[in-house]
Amino acid sequence: MSEFVAELIGTMILIIFGGGVVGGVVLKKSKAEGTGWVLITIGWGLAVTMGVYAVGNFTGAHINPAVTIGFAAVGEFPWAKVPMYVSAQMIGAFIGGIIVFLNYLPHWRETEDQGAKLAVFATDPAVRSPFSNLLSEMIGTFVLLLGLMFIGANEFTNGLNPLIVGALIVAIGMSLGGATGYAINPARDLGPRIAHALLPIPGKGGSDWGYAWVPVVGPIIGGVYGAVFYHAIFLGNFSALFWILSAFVVILIIGAANKELKKNNSAQNNLNKKIV
Repeated sequence: MSEFVAELIGTMILIIFGGGVVGGVVLKKSKAEGTGWVLITIGWGLAVTMGVYAVGNFTGAHINPAVTIGFAAVGEFPWAKVPMYVSAQMIGAFIGGIIVFLNYLPHWRETEDQGAKLAVFATDPAVRSPFSNLLSEMIGTFVLLLGLMFIGANEFTNGLNPLIVGALIVAIGMSLGGATGYAINPARDLGPRIAHALLPIPGKGGSDWGYAWVPVVGPIIGGVYGAVFYHAIFLGNFSALFWILSAFVVILIIGAANKELKKNNSAQNNLNKKIV
């Protein structure tokens, strides 16, 4: 199997299981309807596990542009292969979204909630605040790349690594995913979002393109920073990119915190006026 086909299939499997579990939870008259966030996080963890088992021997199963670019940024993957890997991941995610659509064909017309239909394909924030949402996606993907490098630095029984990686995805989802739905993967969000825009889903509404940049940009920055952070702090390989990204992250944290504090003060002032 070629590397292109392997990354395509691995990412397709990721979306079939991951988008599929979301569809089961949020679409009307599904037997899994209403089972909640815990099932979704476990489903995504198993989705990653199955994707890694499927194609890990062919490509290392990046199945995520943030992983591919992060590894390339620290010299653990050749930049020349990045466009091919990312293209395969995007196509695989798009096809996976189509397969999830087909699996739930009767349920789209039964579901009136347009947001629920979009959620099967793409993420959206619990509280819409772009800079804070961007920071959340960065943190989740930062932890993902750190975790992958921690896992790579340890020896496990042959064949166990995909399960450990899946457990990492579950942990990120349960601990950090509640803010944005934890895309932590540009292909996971953008590929199916494009499928949502093109598919004839009854009463689907818009694809929320105004937010779509967050789960693309955030994971790429967070993934690269996670990789360079590991190499700097754990291996002593400090680079200019590490310092540049560290400065950017500090500025973003200050900006996001300041923006939220201003919103809190404004809300409190409005509340005080109402009381008076």
